[in-house]
Amino acid sequence: MASSSDFSTGDAVMKRQNRGSPIKFLVPLIYAPVLPLIRIGLRHNPVMRERLFFGVLAGAFVHGAYLVTDLYDIESK
Repeated sequence: MASSSDFSTGDAVMKRQNRGSPIKFLVPLIYAPVLPLIRIGLRHNPVMRERLFFGVLAGAFVHGAYLVTDLYDIESK
């Protein structure tokens, strides 16, 4: 039978989990409806429509790359 002195103090300390949803994973819920609304709302101004659409799309890809690299960084530790 193991005594309490056999356990290290690191085993007794438990990490507290965050109960809320991290906002960084909810951002795609904003991108999804915004992209079609840009195409529909600015159909009479094609230059601005294309610039804004591809700017938001590029931001979405950058955000996705950040999330993926953040996940790999956490897994490597």
